[in-house]
Amino acid sequence: MSPPTCLAHARRLVVKVGSALVTQNGNRLNSVAISDWARQISALRRAGREIVMVSSGAIACGMRRLGWVKRPQTVHELQAAAAVGQMGLVQAYEGAFGVHKLHTAQILLTHEDLADRKRYLNARSTLVSLLELGVVPIINENDTVVTDEIKFGDNDTLGALVAHLVDADALIILTDQEGLFTADPRRDPEATLIHQADAGDPKLEKMAGGAGTSIGKGGMITKVLAAKRAANSGAHTVIASGREPDIIVRLAQGQPLGTLLLAQTQPMAARKQWLADHLQLAGRLLLDDGAVGALGKGKSLLPVGVIGVEGDFERGAVVSCISQEGVEVARGLVNYSSGEARLIARKPSSKIEEILGYIDEPEMIHRDNLISLNKPGR
Repeated sequence: MSPPTCLAHARRLVVKVGSALVTQNGNRLNSVAISDWARQISALRRAGREIVMVSSGAIACGMRRLGWVKRPQTVHELQAAAAVGQMGLVQAYEGAFGVHKLHTAQILLTHEDLADRKRYLNARSTLVSLLELGVVPIINENDTVVTDEIKFGDNDTLGALVAHLVDADALIILTDQEGLFTADPRRDPEATLIHQADAGDPKLEKMAGGAGTSIGKGGMITKVLAAKRAANSGAHTVIASGREPDIIVRLAQGQPLGTLLLAQTQPMAARKQWLADHLQLAGRLLLDDGAVGALGKGKSLLPVGVIGVEGDFERGAVVSCISQEGVEVARGLVNYSSGEARLIARKPSSKIEEILGYIDEPEMIHRDNLISLNKPGR
């Protein structure tokens, strides 16, 4: 798929908006901009596109409410500002999307949520379910509980991690700049806009400068690094001006605006490759012939096809799928712990809730979290 049509064909998008845009450079919540983003995203939802928003602004909003002019340095003051500001931020988004009869959902994440495989899989399941229900998730870092050890550091990084989490086709980073320039255009009149580049090009990091405002933490360098991270999971990134009219819709239509940083692999291909290369396997699932055939056709692994469970593992672990002949035919992220897997093995999915008292997923391993290593009949 050739650029810029790659965004025109993107089914799932992550849109990240920065503090300067959300809060009018720290003055107050920009209700006009928030309403306009809701209008554009609702139009894309009606066209069958799935959108996840990553929004900064809680701390800046809280600073305004508390009467603080300068961003505090201490963690407890930042947490207090975030707690106060998050209330206003959520109200603004819920009201704006409600006009278009769309529900929103607040998701607050820390680095630990995505570093831990079990919590990662839980977060992914929640987000995918929300998208299937037609809800627009609004994600922010959980600034009210973070410490220096677990902070993402900026919401550009969070946007890239979320793009990986939901297998997004593209990440759109809206900022107060037109895009990435060869140098800082505020200081160098000779600077020119980079329209398109490889997200992994090391020269991009040298071109990017520091933080743009005193309100937000990030700068162009965090956006370039986020694009590089997103590309590792197969997502393209666009850095563009959030003040450009209809910017989200126009980018989703494939219009060449801002800076397009291209990934070299498709999202699912990158995810599958990660699974295929995973060396630390937590356990093994022994499959009957019917399950082996189903996996070879790209289907999910159901509990009924599992005839044995080896090892001790938690939900979200990478496990190997073994045929009755002892051949590894697939590997993937398992939806149940080893103890739970033993209880529901050989049972139909309709019996999971009866056996365990609850049901996380009807599949032992969903096809999106599974890579087949064997063709049927081999």
